[in-house]
Amino acid sequence: MPDQTILQSLPELPVKEALPRLLQAMETNARAVLEAPPGAGKTTLVPLALLEAEWRAGGKILMLEPRRLAARAAAQRMSDLLGEPVGQTVGYWVRMEHMVSDKTQIEVVTEGILTRLLQNDPALEGIAAIIFDEFHERSLQADVGLALALDAQAVLRPDLRLLVMSATLDAISVATWLEAPVITSEGRQYPVETHYLSPAEVAAAGQKPAERLSNLVPKAIRQGLSLEPTGDLLVFLPGMGEMRRIAQALEGKLPAILDLHLLHGDLNLTQQLAAIRPAPAGRRKVVLATSIAETSLTIEGVKVVIDGGYARVPKFVPRIGLTTLATIPVSKAAADQRRGRAGRLGPGVCYRLWTSADQLQLADRHTPEICEADLTGLALELAIWGIQDASALKWLDHPPAAALALARDLLLRLEAIDASGKATVHGKALAALGLSPRLGHLVVKGHALGLGTTACDLAALLSDRDLLRPVQLSWADPLPDLTLRLELLDGQSPPTPGYTVDANAVRKVREQAQNLRQRIREKRAPLQADAIGILTALAYPDRLGQRESSGRVRLISGQRASLQTELFGEAEFYAVAHLELGNKPRVLTAAPISKEEILHHFKAQVERLEEVRWDAGTEKIICRQITRLGALTLSETLQPNPDPELVAQALLQALREKGIQRLPWSEEAKRTLQRLAFLHQLNPSGWPEVSDESLESTFETWLLPHLLGLRSLEQVARLDFKEILLTDLTWEQRQEMDRLAPSHLEVPSGSRIAVDYAEPAVPVLAVRLQEVFGMLDTPFIGGGKVPVLMHLLSPASRPVQVTKDLRSFWATGYFEVRKDLRGRYPKHHWPDDPLSAPPTRGTKKRPWPS
Repeated sequence: MPDQTILQSLPELPVKEALPRLLQAMETNARAVLEAPPGAGKTTLVPLALLEAEWRAGGKILMLEPRRLAARAAAQRMSDLLGEPVGQTVGYWVRMEHMVSDKTQIEVVTEGILTRLLQNDPALEGIAAIIFDEFHERSLQADVGLALALDAQAVLRPDLRLLVMSATLDAISVATWLEAPVITSEGRQYPVETHYLSPAEVAAAGQKPAERLSNLVPKAIRQGLSLEPTGDLLVFLPGMGEMRRIAQALEGKLPAILDLHLLHGDLNLTQQLAAIRPAPAGRRKVVLATSIAETSLTIEGVKVVIDGGYARVPKFVPRIGLTTLATIPVSKAAADQRRGRAGRLGPGVCYRLWTSADQLQLADRHTPEICEADLTGLALELAIWGIQDASALKWLDHPPAAALALARDLLLRLEAIDASGKATVHGKALAALGLSPRLGHLVVKGHALGLGTTACDLAALLSDRDLLRPVQLSWADPLPDLTLRLELLDGQSPPTPGYTVDANAVRKVREQAQNLRQRIREKRAPLQADAIGILTALAYPDRLGQRESSGRVRLISGQRASLQTELFGEAEFYAVAHLELGNKPRVLTAAPISKEEILHHFKAQVERLEEVRWDAGTEKIICRQITRLGALTLSETLQPNPDPELVAQALLQALREKGIQRLPWSEEAKRTLQRLAFLHQLNPSGWPEVSDESLESTFETWLLPHLLGLRSLEQVARLDFKEILLTDLTWEQRQEMDRLAPSHLEVPSGSRIAVDYAEPAVPVLAVRLQEVFGMLDTPFIGGGKVPVLMHLLSPASRPVQVTKDLRSFWATGYFEVRKDLRGRYPKHHWPDDPLSAPPTRGTKKRPWPS
């Protein structure tokens, strides 16, 4: 157990009462879960309490924070308690900042740094414990870090302590999954009065999040300042865009004693600290913040919280391989975290800008990032760790198989893994940069091509928010030129009219670019603007685009998107960095790239193929030799001697589009088709099915072989379709067909009358009545099973009787018909006894017309 004086010297924060129980649990357990409400002090007190635990044996304590601002703030608070500057007993390590010394025992790090430490040293020599703070946020990096740490603990470091801390996590289920005890701190939270909007207020504010927030937030801020005469206001908004809009709307409309601050991870440290620290005496402050202020950070002086009700989260779209930022309703857990910010120092007030009914519809928690994110980085870390199957690790939520498969496809394209899924030397090099695999590939490849300075600048630019902001925030069209941005960064280009340059973003991008150059040992060199397109394409090979028309490009995936192509002169091909999805996708940033660069750098993926297709517009076969990269056509030439098989397939496609009924059937072919349909109905297993559906579904089998060597539909029209239908019948089957389904039947007059099989179930024999005098019974076909339906015709070939029972007709019906026919056709012979009368084809004077 640690020295009791350590516990006694810690400030009286709510979590302090739970520390002895936590320390006792960690003496005997390698894993533990601490559940403590917001403001309990766990981020500050727990690491300090662990300093003199015997099991630590001089090893460091790592504490993970989801954001850089939170990591710096936590290290500062602990150092203040110890009366030391940051970097002594307590230090921090975030991207591009490492404030530690040889005396440092507690390091507060951002979550991605743990993964790098584990990959460099899976045994984590010198590390005694890892604390996963604010684990309820369930960031992808935290899930990956914990999975790897659990694996390292199981195999290499059974003495390594792992502590998961959270305010709103389902601690019991997590503890069950970790096989760890739960220590609960009740905490101390002052009451917070919560107000909701009426349905009418919400309905009047608009449907879209940006519109609703613009209408509701300024009003709520003025109301909060009016009703609460003391204390500061903390306003939760989805992102920087909304924060700027609200700041513009409030400009010049707030009391003189009030300071307006923005709190966002992209702001510089001075601006962040100004938002966090107490307002000067006699003044108040309003802090517009993103979800960064939900946890970890203590913003001094807050008494009023205004919750806009939205969060911005990344969502990966596997179908197109893109990550979008979605603005979604806040979860109940996150809303509770936000509300709690008003009750840390005393009774507070929370204004929720939604209805009480809406509150009931909120999700309990946000979906963990691992379930919806781009998993390319995770897949690379698993490959470097030596894991082929993600299920080999212990996950609270398993990464989706489909997203992992897409991630591995991209890593293969980036040369980060080999065909077996193992990490390559190149893959390990780009992962070590701490960038996404795409941008790491850009930097490493760019350096190898002698474009290191430009590659570092571009990677830093693409990893951060945009340098340019439109003067009018409502402008719909972005300025897509990446080259312009890099020239601005390099000081070569003046500001663009209608846009302002974000000084904070410029500072951050320059710092990161310099850091990247140092890491790859690249000296600063002049910007190589002509290389920006190919460098962008190296990072985003799946987003190459080709101009289809002014204002529109076709991407390598086949998707189409809008792009202000007129800003790029005569460029035909583009490397797209950022793409906005929606009903009308549009390119946000891009750079032109030459066809020669594409052919050179992506030659392994370029296809050279012969395309022969039917063009419905011209009704011709088009034959071309095409060089293609995905859906992009790099070149095409006419092919005078195409592959006959491809031509046959194109003709078949044309015939398929026209439909079975519009094939050039001859009358004889149609009758053959009908006879085969009759036979199939008679014996389905013995004769082929020739329905329209069946013939269309088997075009390749019965028609394609006869199209080989043909070049046009005119030639198709000259095919003998009757013979094509009979091709697969044996000689015996053809004989049987003539017996069972004869094309003609001979009648007593000696005429051969065609049998009509248009209705396969009811074959018809249409014959003049006089020609069947003497025929006693109806003819049968189909092997004597099917009587034909006899249409008995007048001398003018009009039906006078329809029957399947000729014998009955002679006995009764004939005499009624005879009365009518004798009057209408007096020159013809109408005997009293048709069965004994000779058949005839003519009149009384000319029974047998020539």
